[in-house]
Amino acid sequence: MENRKVFIVGLLFFLLYPFWGCDNGSDGGDNTALKVVPITPKELQEPEDVSYAARSVAKGANDFAFRLSANLAAQTGTARNMVCSPLSVWLPLTALVNAVDVQHKADLLTALGAPGIEDADINAAVSRMLYDLTRRRDKEYKEAGWIEDYNEPLKIANAIFVDHGVTIKDDFAQTFMDYYRGSSINVDFASPSAVAEVNDWVDKNTNGMIRNIIEQFNPATAAVLANAIYYFDRWSREFDPDKTKEDIFYAPGGETTAPYMLREGEQSYFEDERLQATSLRFMTKGGLFILLPKDGDAAGLLASLTNDYFLAIQNGSTPAEGKLLLPRFSIDGGDAMNLSDTLTAMGIPLFKPGSLTGLIQDAALQLSSAIHKAVIKVDEKGTTAAAVTILMMVSSPGPNELPKIPFEMICNKPFVFILYDHTTDGGNQVVFMGMVNQPQ
Repeated sequence: MENRKVFIVGLLFFLLYPFWGCDNGSDGGDNTALKVVPITPKELQEPEDVSYAARSVAKGANDFAFRLSANLAAQTGTARNMVCSPLSVWLPLTALVNAVDVQHKADLLTALGAPGIEDADINAAVSRMLYDLTRRRDKEYKEAGWIEDYNEPLKIANAIFVDHGVTIKDDFAQTFMDYYRGSSINVDFASPSAVAEVNDWVDKNTNGMIRNIIEQFNPATAAVLANAIYYFDRWSREFDPDKTKEDIFYAPGGETTAPYMLREGEQSYFEDERLQATSLRFMTKGGLFILLPKDGDAAGLLASLTNDYFLAIQNGSTPAEGKLLLPRFSIDGGDAMNLSDTLTAMGIPLFKPGSLTGLIQDAALQLSSAIHKAVIKVDEKGTTAAAVTILMMVSSPGPNELPKIPFEMICNKPFVFILYDHTTDGGNQVVFMGMVNQPQ
């Protein structure tokens, strides 16, 4: 009996010993302590209090939006339509604040409109933003008992696709999940299956509005950061389709015709020496501002808009009796836009070698390309829109190898010598060094 007790005690000691000193995954002084990784993300942060940091980040996101749109408008010119989703571009770039190296962090924060703001504050601001954009009405409507099956009109998805040959850093993966609702997905970028997996993800998260955005990946691709946005909402006051009539549209390239929707009566209105503006409200929240430049130069107006001017338009809008004729329009956006040059010109430093050191284990990455596509449809019932941004990353090249050609080294003139020995901390540690001007 005594031997049995000893055996049981010994067995328990053997089984439990590796976990002693562990507390919820903390080290507790033992390097063999278990590391517990949460399998579910944190709840998005509900903005119940004032956060000046979050306000600064949100303002910076809008500043970024107008700067990006201005750049794209200048490139597009007056001959073509243009649609983009600056938020779709800003979100994955902001996630990379958690992976950028110290040397490039300040430049990235400035380009994103968040200079001097700490990582934790930026992540919290994004979490609060996503809560407001994708969760707030859902909670309010259900708690009030107004709409039991209400769904937010705006859907936002983030993901990072990581090559099967590399390992994403735990800290980045957890932060991306907690604050950006970003999933981590392993793929083989050397295989055509990776193209299908990314395209399927885009198709699903844009409700089929954007398909086959990727044709192929560079086999050297190490990771791809993706954002997708889908939006659908009806007007709070729909246009009467029976009143929609064809009429002339004076395009820069000449006259054409368009189906004009009509709205009469009281509506939000703003006017100054440059433009007329009205806001069309949606059923649930938000709206669509229409800005009509008086000189007919929409590209010029978009290229010159700022967040401050947009705030002035919003604050200066008042209810007014009037008539709005708005053509139905649908913009497909055509082929995906390559944003690499645009983002570089805006100060995004992530295309520089070694700029992303906090993303994967044992290697530094850099952006190799950035593509974006957006679509929108506006009709009598409401608005449907979708966008996707793809940031592709490759390993930064190491030092260039010297050309492998025969050489001659004839020490027939003064030279330098260095005698070294190897140490663990110092590597090749210098012990002696000098120069030889005369061999004897």
